[in-house]
Amino acid sequence: MTFFSRITGTGSYLPPRRLTNADLVADLAAQGVESSDEWIVERTGIRVRHFADAHIGSSDLALHAARQAIEAAGCQAQDIDLIIVATSTPDMVFPSTATLLQHKLGIAGCPAFDVQAVCSGFIYALTVADAMIKTGTAKRALVVGAEVFSRILDFKDRTTCVLFGDGAGAVVLEASDVPGILATDIHADGQYADILCVPGHVNGGAILGDPVLKMDGQAVFKLAVGVLEDTARACLAKAHLSQDDIDWLIPHQANIRIMQSTARKLKMSMDKVVVTVDQHGNTSAASIPLALDHAVRKGQIVKDQILMLEGVGGGFTWGSVLLKY
Repeated sequence: MTFFSRITGTGSYLPPRRLTNADLVADLAAQGVESSDEWIVERTGIRVRHFADAHIGSSDLALHAARQAIEAAGCQAQDIDLIIVATSTPDMVFPSTATLLQHKLGIAGCPAFDVQAVCSGFIYALTVADAMIKTGTAKRALVVGAEVFSRILDFKDRTTCVLFGDGAGAVVLEASDVPGILATDIHADGQYADILCVPGHVNGGAILGDPVLKMDGQAVFKLAVGVLEDTARACLAKAHLSQDDIDWLIPHQANIRIMQSTARKLKMSMDKVVVTVDQHGNTSAASIPLALDHAVRKGQIVKDQILMLEGVGGGFTWGSVLLKY
């Protein structure tokens, strides 16, 4: 029997600590780093971000988003038979954040694992879950993007520390007799690893290398705009659809300029692009499900609309998912 997969519930969560650009600029000034609200908004579109408290991990943020998604899907945690968490900021080296989330949900037995594709992580995780449902390996998957990027920022580097925030987003993906996910398209190219990375690692109980985020912003921008157009067109071709069939474009919420450039290349109005980057900054793997849940709960997205989800991140990774909601 052939199965399809369809999103039946969404959820999201932002930690309570909310920093406006003015708040962050004041904190940076105390460390001798200059920035301004105008500078941040003009270059990124970001106005606010949320930072988790020191004792809160990605699995804690994921738990809030997961519970919302499960409730929206009209099921119970015990009904979940697959958990995939996309994160670059796990609670521990191991075990996976997914297994910690599984325990916090009060369930056991189903497969649970992490996917690490940085800002494309949710796209990768959704693609894997879709494949597992289509082969009958799972019937109801919980797919989460969760990040605490505030832990890996260099607050002396104004070009990166103003960009990122913490948060989580989740969906419940269920087996269906009608198509939900119409096509997926994922890629990577390791030759670009150095333009966006955290080069430090643990060795013998000590951190070797630099444990904070490094980014060549111009190189990332140039590469991102090109691959986002390519993957969107590839996904549409697989589903035998065109950009005119897309009701909503939900891109990775990294930078308003990247989103605007991508929309132009796809000949789409920004009125059809879900934009939430102003309210939470770049939350890496959490940003697409955060934006999706926001648009669903706001009533922008309604049943049977065609959505294009796409992301690009360190690795370099990129990909897209085309679905009927």
